[in-house]
Amino acid sequence: MRMQRFAIIGVLVALSYLLLYLAFLALDLPRVIANALAFGLAICLQYVGQTCFTFGRRLQDLAQLIRFGVMVSCGFVTSAGVTGWLGPLFAVPDWAVAAVVTVILPVQNYLLMRLWVYAPPQGHERLS
Repeated sequence: MRMQRFAIIGVLVALSYLLLYLAFLALDLPRVIANALAFGLAICLQYVGQTCFTFGRRLQDLAQLIRFGVMVSCGFVTSAGVTGWLGPLFAVPDWAVAAVVTVILPVQNYLLMRLWVYAPPQGHERLS
């Protein structure tokens, strides 16, 4: 059930990013600013959704929030590595590289969330 909740939040976050980005462009914001605002708001939505809905944790946990931020940074490094290094190295078309990132990041994020970001404290393992 947790994986389904993770997927629901993931789809909602992706749609939110898309709609926010387009809305900011419609307000005549520069692309860089529109992207940064949409991305930042989508990450906030992702944190709230994954924390409360998927993993049933409290939002007010600074260490957890920091781990989440590190996870997002790891996702950026992964996507940058695949799109900026591996794709060109193997002459993979841009659409295929983007598809690979679209598959890798949710798997990477789920594993990091499950095993580290939202891992229960030692001795308090939860079954779910």
